[in-house]
Amino acid sequence: MPQYLVLIYDDEAVRSAANPEEFERLMKAHEEFCAADGAVIRGGNALQGADTATSIRPDSAGGFIVTDGAFAETKEVLAGYYLVEVAHLDEALAVAKRVPAPFGGVEVRPIRVFE
Repeated sequence: MPQYLVLIYDDEAVRSAANPEEFERLMKAHEEFCAADGAVIRGGNALQGADTATSIRPDSAGGFIVTDGAFAETKEVLAGYYLVEVAHLDEALAVAKRVPAPFGGVEVRPIRVFE
């Protein structure tokens, strides 16, 4: 059965400005999502903020450049993900629409299978 990654993006500034009650509601919404859709969830996690990211890129000398932070300056950053296993994209989209993402949105991408 195909697997899809549901990437959760949010605006960290908006999330950090949320009051504790809003954050608690968000955590409860994720718990409820996992309970309702647990049969198709194969994994998932929340990520630390973009300020904790380390980026690695090859340089022209065959080495690497390691820098603090994400690759690009964007308003929304990757905040977490769920790996789901469903029969087809339409089902993955239906699941993704239920993922709590009040500070941004989600992206659905199929997992590439190499043979």
